[in-house]
Amino acid sequence: MKKKDCPSNVYDGLALIADPIHAYAFFTVPQDNGSAEKTEKDILDSPWMQRLRRIYQLQSARWVYPAAEHTRFQHSLGTMHVAGEFARHLYPSLKDVCKDTPSMHYVEELLRLSGLLHDVGHGPFGHFFDEHYLSAWGLTHEDIGRQIIVKKLGALISRIARGPSGSFARGEALDPQQVAYLIKMPDARAEVKQPRWLQWLRQLFSGIYTVDNLDYVQRDAYMTGFSLDMVDMPRLRYYTFFTKDGLALHQSGISALRRFLNARLNLYSNVYFHRTTRALDLHLQEIFSDTLQMMYPESPVKNLDAYLHCDEWSLFSEMQGWLSVKDARKRRLALEWQKIHARELKWKMSFAAEISIDQIQRGTEFVGAENYESKIRERLPAKLKKLAFKVDVATQDPRPLNPIAEPGRQINIFNPVTRRTSAEPLNEIYRFIPARVRHFRVFSLNHDHDEDLAMAAEAALGNIEKSLPTNV
Repeated sequence: MKKKDCPSNVYDGLALIADPIHAYAFFTVPQDNGSAEKTEKDILDSPWMQRLRRIYQLQSARWVYPAAEHTRFQHSLGTMHVAGEFARHLYPSLKDVCKDTPSMHYVEELLRLSGLLHDVGHGPFGHFFDEHYLSAWGLTHEDIGRQIIVKKLGALISRIARGPSGSFARGEALDPQQVAYLIKMPDARAEVKQPRWLQWLRQLFSGIYTVDNLDYVQRDAYMTGFSLDMVDMPRLRYYTFFTKDGLALHQSGISALRRFLNARLNLYSNVYFHRTTRALDLHLQEIFSDTLQMMYPESPVKNLDAYLHCDEWSLFSEMQGWLSVKDARKRRLALEWQKIHARELKWKMSFAAEISIDQIQRGTEFVGAENYESKIRERLPAKLKKLAFKVDVATQDPRPLNPIAEPGRQINIFNPVTRRTSAEPLNEIYRFIPARVRHFRVFSLNHDHDEDLAMAAEAALGNIEKSLPTNV
């Protein structure tokens, strides 16, 4: 068919990617072959995005769920897609409350690129990398991501002039600093300088439901096979809009929100906080920081080019090489990594208890893991006082993604009767969600003293209504 005979030019400048969650996700490509136009394809094909193919989405759970081999790259594509869907839906209400909002095509592309690049700073083993390596410099993967966006991808981003729906308005040009701002808000002084429409858009990356977690909840559930709860994203998106108070959810969307929160909590209980996942994490905690500090002794922000090669493939390759070096410390670390890669569990679960949030609210004392280790050791028989064991309070995990760690947060709910928006505590919405439990576990090197550990743990916990000693 000749070009002039083509019934439409709607296919020019767009391409499709097949995706198991969203069916198809489109992205922009140059409208003419050989064109110098910069598009989303250039960002996707950049070494910084391709690096995410070598970083798995699930840090330890992939050793528990064999099909969960998906990567940060796949999740980033999905987040870009979700961000674009929300942009097109939310633009009219955003423009209504913020008159200086740029064109719809600009906002759509700004959100899509922010969704695509929100994880570009992640290191191997995801949030574990933040907690046990980047924290040494007071950094997170979002801090690294902002550096990459501005310093390494900024020139590309600033040359993109259209989104999937069309070209920007005259005089509009993408600002890499705005993309960096959306993935992580800088300090309070910088926040004051941002226009209100941009501050409002940041709520799509930092709220109760975000373009990020709306993708990973569905993707992780599907890829692990734990697809027990469906996320009704079209309904949730439909009832989301902007008011003068920021992002709000219409009262009719609360049922979809509860459904999403329940799906997310179930993932934490059954995938992210699975007993074997946590056992692997306990082992990783013993070797991760030392390993990464030896591989990358300088802060990543001092050498972003070296960070380009920091991924799980290079980590595995490096550990294989350390098995045969003369350095005894490196060989010891490599041997421990070999056990993890071979799925040889060092820590076995000796006791487990599930404690509902309601029990905690009724007065059950719930302190940190180290305090409980002391309490349990006090109650062990004299001959076991030096027994090696670890207490794991999974739901006290410090990761910002942990939904049980955010009970004090609020969400704006719009009441169609009063026509008013009010901040509703998340606790009120959680009240009717059955999956709200804290996991308390005791791990030991073998099952020889499970009964003693279980009795001591029960005594340390005190008034716990539902507990289960186990040898699993």
